[in-house]
Amino acid sequence: MRMGLTLVCVPGLFLMNILLYCGHAQETSLSIDPNRSTFFTGESVTFTCDVRMGEPFNNPKLWDCSIIRNGHKFLSNTLNKISISLTPEYSGEYQCVATCKIVSLIRIESNTISITVSDKPKPVLTVSPLWPSPGDSVTLTCRVEHPSAGWRFFWYQVVPKLESYSYELLPGSSTGTEEDSFIVHGQTHTAGYVCRAGRGDPLFYSSYSEPQFIWSGDFHPAASLTVSPPRMQFFSKESLSLSCEGNSTEWRVRRFIKYDHLAYCSSWGTMTGSTCSINSNGISGVYWCESETGQFSNAANITVQSGDVILVSSVHPVTEGHSVTLSCRLRTEKVLYNVDFYKNGKLISNDASGELFISEVTKSDEGFYKCEGRDSPQGFRSLTSPESWLSLKSATTSSPVPVLLIVGLVCGVSLIILLLLVLYCYRKSKDSRLVRSQSTNQSPATDHVTNQVETQNNAYASLIHGDSCLYETIRGSEEPGHGNNNEPEESVYSNVTMGTAAGQ
Repeated sequence: MRMGLTLVCVPGLFLMNILLYCGHAQETSLSIDPNRSTFFTGESVTFTCDVRMGEPFNNPKLWDCSIIRNGHKFLSNTLNKISISLTPEYSGEYQCVATCKIVSLIRIESNTISITVSDKPKPVLTVSPLWPSPGDSVTLTCRVEHPSAGWRFFWYQVVPKLESYSYELLPGSSTGTEEDSFIVHGQTHTAGYVCRAGRGDPLFYSSYSEPQFIWSGDFHPAASLTVSPPRMQFFSKESLSLSCEGNSTEWRVRRFIKYDHLAYCSSWGTMTGSTCSINSNGISGVYWCESETGQFSNAANITVQSGDVILVSSVHPVTEGHSVTLSCRLRTEKVLYNVDFYKNGKLISNDASGELFISEVTKSDEGFYKCEGRDSPQGFRSLTSPESWLSLKSATTSSPVPVLLIVGLVCGVSLIILLLLVLYCYRKSKDSRLVRSQSTNQSPATDHVTNQVETQNNAYASLIHGDSCLYETIRGSEEPGHGNNNEPEESVYSNVTMGTAAGQ
């Protein structure tokens, strides 16, 4: 009987000792790297299961480590560290469970970590202002989900290709910026921008944002957009054409409307050569030209009005200091009188002539304008026009052509003066050689007279160099000479009259 009890107790004591030894494990902890709760598809995470064991069972081989997700075994019999690439279905709560290999009943659970995996983020880019004056600075802002999650921001300029866009990093953006905003200085023409965010090592990039454009109505030397008729607002069912001009062989007209929708002329008009014609109901939007060589033209913000009144304003920016006239027109092509004009929603003028004349525009005149008729003619519904942006440009940056013209004129006049001086010096040198030649052929009788003339000439030259107000009159006469018939003797008579500017 005792023998049986002993046999039963020995395994029990052994099991008790095993449980006691395995129970010496202090804890099991789970950690992840990078240590954050939000991840995106394509990012990697490393799980580390740390089992702290007491002696003598501090050998990791005595333990199995399993990763549990949402209460179910996710990875089992793993090493204490494993990396995986995440997808959205990996979202959930994770634990590490260490199981004693000698006695499987001993399980030590770790802390719980919750992670969320989403699709790759797509930043939202905003630009301000949308219609900068030439030379202004433009601010780009890139918004991404969870902005505090260690993102760096990369900024790109849109480069048009024949059928698509390519993106080129802006200067100063090759390593990304910690700030989610970026300033482009001295913007002079229409341009497009995108951004994306990156984090981690190696870098995990978000998707590119949708292209956003800033538009300049100013002519760019490489390309220009011409609107015909030359205005910004049109009535529905009215025809218009958009022509591209510049140093490219192939152009395309693009339109940007609400909801970030970009479209080519072929989808809403007829492209013939470099001209896009719209013959059906037009759609309001911003229009511009692009070339296969990566050029942008100026842009035109065209508004199509379903009502009966439009505002007639300048298509392109007005140079500061110049005048501009805004008018209100009916669908019947008649000018509307007794009109109120609004700027940025505020009444600024009520003129019976139907025009708003600004004699010398300044930066303060820039803004959104509209007109509204006070007297409604019979058969017309709405007498309020849409708004149009009046853009200004600095007089000093209006065009480089006058500066180049002035420089050319100055260089031309300088060359002419230089040529005249060379001719004058050549003529003077030739005359001097002629006088010396004549002096060698004169008789001894005339040497005295010649020496007198040369002396007077030398005195005259010294006076000329000393007083710029001196002048001379030289008269010469010839008398018959004697001697050799082939070389007659010459008698030179010189009368030199000199006076000062005072009239002596």
